[in-house]
Order: sequence, then structure tokens, then C-alpha cells
Amino acid sequence: MNGKAHFRRFFAADPDRLHVAAHSHHPWPDVTYDAQVRCWDDAARMADRKWVHLFADTWPALQQRIAAILGLPDPATLTFGPNTHGFLMRLLSCLPGGRPARILSTDGEFHSFSRQMQRLEEAGQVRLNLVPVEPLAGFSERFAKAAAHGDTDLVYVSHVFFDSGFAVPDLTALVEAVKASDALIVIDGYHGFMAVPTDLAAIAGRVFYLAGGYKYAMAGEGAVFLHAPPGLGPRPRDTGWYAAFAALEDSATGQVAYAADGSRFLGATFDPVGLYRLRAVLDWLDQAGITVAMIHAHVQALQQRFVAGLEKLHLPALNPDQMVVPLTIAERGHFLTFRTAEAGAIHRRLLAAHVITDYRGDRLRFGFGLYHDEADVDRLCRTVAEVLA
Repeated sequence: MNGKAHFRRFFAADPDRLHVAAHSHHPWPDVTYDAQVRCWDDAARMADRKWVHLFADTWPALQQRIAAILGLPDPATLTFGPNTHGFLMRLLSCLPGGRPARILSTDGEFHSFSRQMQRLEEAGQVRLNLVPVEPLAGFSERFAKAAAHGDTDLVYVSHVFFDSGFAVPDLTALVEAVKASDALIVIDGYHGFMAVPTDLAAIAGRVFYLAGGYKYAMAGEGAVFLHAPPGLGPRPRDTGWYAAFAALEDSATGQVAYAADGSRFLGATFDPVGLYRLRAVLDWLDQAGITVAMIHAHVQALQQRFVAGLEKLHLPALNPDQMVVPLTIAERGHFLTFRTAEAGAIHRRLLAAHVITDYRGDRLRFGFGLYHDEADVDRLCRTVAEVLA
């Protein structure tokens, strides 16, 4: 599979750059440029009526596309927003008040969640129970044991962990391990959506699923979504005026009414351009017959080639033995993480050679995508050899 031809504008902007941080800001395919212009044109043509067009056309089209990708039975459970943090706060506002909320999660969650939880714990508003992700071999068993206690209000866990690339091997088993029947269960799918084939059909009625377009969907920022199962978290206290579009205030009870579908988690005014880009990408992939499974197989082949290249180099500062998730573990995302004290130095040397990676502490990450080919991997191996010689 060679998707490079669909990314000409992005590559032309910096022809010397080799972007192997595909777990961060992906290059955008050319269809997103046309979509961005179309969003502007629609605003000029329709002004205020652009919102009617968005909710009647782009919104349901995206719901249909994403529901099909994730195996969701009802596209109406999906709603959209500008960032995942807004949805996180609305989910938290569904939890019982009057006491600290009991949160079960892991020590491998992304900063948007972990920072917020730490601050709320400081304020005495939550009580955290964090399950260690590593060692990877026993993670599922450790999490199931913690989930069996039943004293939980919210379960929050990544499908693919951002600091390692390790993927939870069985989401259904993880969900079934949660014994608290009234707990909200949230799967952070940001590193899984459009990277790892995901079928939520068996658990769609039990879990919230949170992801977006910034990374593997190649659509940029400002386009995230939440799958909200019917009946769970029916009346978030954190609510914006967009959530009123599908429900009017109930004059009989004096209570604010909420729709039964995913729109109950809407916030307030947002920039719709990210949704235009996301729809353009998903439409393009569908029309080209490119599935998540095909992208995943393509990336895994590139990962194999990169590791094989490193093995031939015998570099003390960067070798396959330092991988947090080795290739022998099938459950992994689209980036490889190397634990090395020289992570920052290697990142800077590669950056000087026009190769974009990223690192966090002692972890250096290499990510591959649809727009990479074997020649890119070979160039990467050559550059690594040169800068670490």
C-alpha cells in the first residue's frame, strides 16, 4: 500500500522532512485542504445557516462513517466536540455528588486525564485507584482484580497506551471485569481509532468511547467524538447550550431536559472546520476501499522492517532490546517505544537531520502511517546509523 500520492501538499511544504511521529500530528491528505476551503465557502454562502447545514449533512455523515468503523449499532450515540477534555469534564459531572468520586484507572493515561485527576484528588473531589500498566504481561489480570471490588464510580482506561504503544488485548473482557453495575466505563480510543481494528458491538451498550481526528484519522485538531450509550450518564451537570437543540426545558417538572442520544453531551459553540476535514478523510478512505485493517497491516510491516534494520546496525544507544513493546507482542499500536537514557539527545540529533520523532522522559517513539513506504523506513535506518555513529 502506498498512500503518498494523496499527501502531496503536506510533503511539498517541507520536502526534506521525514515525519515518523505518526502518533502525534499526522500529515494531512490533500482532501483536507479542499474540505477546509469548503468550510469557509459554506460560511460565506450560508452565514448563520451553516449550522443547519452542518447538523443536517456533515454531522450525520460522520456518525454513519464512525459507527461503521467501530461496529456501533446506532450512529446517534455519537456526538462531536473540539477536544476530549470537554467530554471528560461532562462525564465527571455525571458522577454522584456529595462525596469524592471513586476512579479506577491506570498509571499510563494521557496528561489530559491524569493531570485533571491529580488536581481533583488534591481538592478532595476524587479518590484514585491507579493500576500499573507495566509489566505488560500481567496488566489484564491486575486490572480485572482491581475492577472486581465494585466500589467504583468511573473506570477510565486507554485502548492503546500513549507512552508505550501497548494495546489492551481484550476490551470486552476488561469491561466484563467491572463488577460495579452503575459505574461509567470510558475507553480512551485516541491511539486506537483508525490505527487498531476495533469492534465495539459487544460492549456498545456499556462503554463510553472517546477518540478524535488529530492522530491516526489524519484530520487535525478540533474534531473529537464521544460514543455515549443510551441511558448512561443521562443528565451531565456540565452542559452547554448546544445540548438543548434536541431537548427543550421540561416546563412540567422545571428540570432541564436532555435528549436520549449522544447530543446530551454537547457543549457550546465550536469551530466546525475540523469536522469537515475528518469527513473528507473518512470519505476518501471509504471510496478508495482502504480499511483500518489494511492500514494496520501496512504499518506493522513497516515496523518489522525498521526493527530488522536496527538489528543489523548493532547500535548500543538504540537497539530492539530497548523496546517497551517488542514485536513479539501482537497487541500494539502504530508506534514503537524505546526506553533509553539518551532519548532526548537522539531526538535532537534526528531533528537536526530533518527526521521528526518525539520523546517523553526516557522513552523515544517512532510512528508509522499510511503515507510511509519502505523507502522511508530505509532512509530512517540510514539516518539513525549516521547520527549515532
